[in-house]
Amino acid sequence: MATAENNRDRRPRHHKTTTPLRLVWRVVIVLVVLAVALPVGVFATAYIVTDVPEPEQLVTKQVSTVYAADGQTELARIVPPEGNRQAVSLEQMPQSLLYAVMSAEDREFYSNPGFSLTGFGRAVIGQLTGNSSAGGGSTITQQYVKNAVVGNERSIRRKLKELVISAKMANQWSKDDVLEAYLNTIYFGRSSYGVAAAARAYFGIPIDQLTPAQSAVLAAAIQRPSQLDPWFNREAAEARWNYVLDGMVKMGYLIERERADMVYPEVTDPATNQPYTVAQSTNGLIKNRVMAELNRLGLSEHDVQTKGLRVTTTIDPKVQNAIVDAVNDNAPDWDDQIRQAVVSIDPRTGAVKGYYGGEDPQGWDYANGPRPTGSTFKIFGLAAALTQGIPLTQGYSSAPVQTGDTWVTNSDGETCGFCSIETALKMSLNTSFLRLEGDLFNGPQDVADTAHALGVARTLPGIGDTLAEPGDTPPYDGIILGQYDSRPFDMAVGLSTLANQGIWHQPHFVELVTDSAGQVLYRHRDGQGQRRVGANVANSVINAMLPIASWSNGKTLPNRQSAVKTGTVQLGDTGQNKDAWWIGATPQLATAVWVGTENNTPLTNSWGGPMYGAGLPGTIWQQLMTGALTDEEILEFPQAKPLGYTSPKITLNYGGSGWSGSAPPAAETIPEETEGQQPAEPVEPAPAPAPPEQIEILPGVSVPNIFGL
Repeated sequence: MATAENNRDRRPRHHKTTTPLRLVWRVVIVLVVLAVALPVGVFATAYIVTDVPEPEQLVTKQVSTVYAADGQTELARIVPPEGNRQAVSLEQMPQSLLYAVMSAEDREFYSNPGFSLTGFGRAVIGQLTGNSSAGGGSTITQQYVKNAVVGNERSIRRKLKELVISAKMANQWSKDDVLEAYLNTIYFGRSSYGVAAAARAYFGIPIDQLTPAQSAVLAAAIQRPSQLDPWFNREAAEARWNYVLDGMVKMGYLIERERADMVYPEVTDPATNQPYTVAQSTNGLIKNRVMAELNRLGLSEHDVQTKGLRVTTTIDPKVQNAIVDAVNDNAPDWDDQIRQAVVSIDPRTGAVKGYYGGEDPQGWDYANGPRPTGSTFKIFGLAAALTQGIPLTQGYSSAPVQTGDTWVTNSDGETCGFCSIETALKMSLNTSFLRLEGDLFNGPQDVADTAHALGVARTLPGIGDTLAEPGDTPPYDGIILGQYDSRPFDMAVGLSTLANQGIWHQPHFVELVTDSAGQVLYRHRDGQGQRRVGANVANSVINAMLPIASWSNGKTLPNRQSAVKTGTVQLGDTGQNKDAWWIGATPQLATAVWVGTENNTPLTNSWGGPMYGAGLPGTIWQQLMTGALTDEEILEFPQAKPLGYTSPKITLNYGGSGWSGSAPPAAETIPEETEGQQPAEPVEPAPAPAPPEQIEILPGVSVPNIFGL
């Protein structure tokens, strides 16, 4: 029989299992309360102590300035549109624009409390995980607060501050006031802040003339202004435009039938929208090159216009002044259509020391504009030949040569008879260089590849692939005579690589960038560069160019070596010329000079005759180089070593009919030292009198590649 004590022992002892559970729940409840109450308390405290600024307090005017290399000479100023913007009231804005912006950026603008908790959560997750794409979902109010008050630093603290001010602003300001302030300050790209500036930047019209389709274009640009400019990225811009219009239909702001009939509107060329740049003459064109380089470095147009940047360039005031003086002192008063371009680069670093692209700061940049280069391009053909083992002493006939159905001769019947290619370069004999090109393993393609390796741009806007024909067709034989377009900038880069013993440096304008607080955002570091051709190949080309300045009207530099080449391009079969070139370098400065006309009219000299490279271009070059190098160290180019053949199996046919033997020479195989190799047979150059000015002629008809690949 069970006793009372036994019965007590058999009772369920629930307290041993339920007490810990109750404690757990209590802890959870406390944690939940704290998790809710603590942020709420922090938020409430911040809400109470935070003041919302007035709209006029939120405008920050910051000017970015572009300086020369001395850090003091101002080249250009970029004034942000905030300093010039026209504020417009909500009543002046088309209803379609308001609806389009809400469709694009905040479809619940009039009903939300000014902030998005889900967007804040995504931003916090992004900060904790390091995922920069996790953020987003900001309301229009938050965007305005971020742009006008707290900045765009990626931090949880900044996001919390944005939430507090957005919530308080939504409580203190009317929705219309917030929307009006937002639309007057938001960035739309094209240097345009606010909808009034954007309407003119994209469509050249006042804001009240915007159509619904145009309004949607502007609204679509807000998300990524630079990347969604339809002038540069039509496909992505139009996709975003469709998203905006579809949202307007869903929100009841646009009738489906009207939406279906809409066609994407055309926008204006952004190059015509430069009203806030303060720069004179060619400095405006330098500013454009600096802006393009900053963009490649990751500093956007928005950064330039909002951070008060101080950009120190590579432009040397002494070199730049020498260029401008030489151009102005030799201004062709006999023809107001003549234009000039000059680019000077330090071969040792790639720094652009001087740049002249024209007088109009917002006009066409002739230094960055492609033109046929005439006989200046022969230096790249010679570099290709030297790389393949063809020495400067290799002899060629200068008699007329047939390419396809065309017979090519030299200007004014100039001839050396049979002479070395070095002499042919000095005399700029077209026929000898066409024969040289025929001895290259891949003919014209080797000339193109060598030019590209030395720094000539591979692609250009409006041209696409340079030094090439469409499809798989190789370049025409005329490439070695300068048939194809390249820029004065390219010719300066290619020449500087040769002047630096075959080592290429990235050409650049930007040396240092700091913001308004003095923080360094970018600093250029000079590297070792990249070897593009052998040192002895480059030195051999330069050595062959040394006598040309004296040969070409005696345009030498006082007590300095200079390696130069002239070039002239004919104007069809008119007997006139249209482009004249002079490129020349010392070890510390490589300069390309181009002279042409604005509308491809005949290029004449002061007495009405055809202008050649040794004329006005050579005069400008001689004066600017003399001034730019005043008091600079006198340096000499390295002496080239004799070249030998790359393979004992290969022999050269002196008639220029091509390589013979079991294997062609490979590019880039000439060693720096050639002792022990079979030297090339020397050729006695035929004597020839120096003409007063050398004329280079391009074949009037495009010539197919008869040598093949």
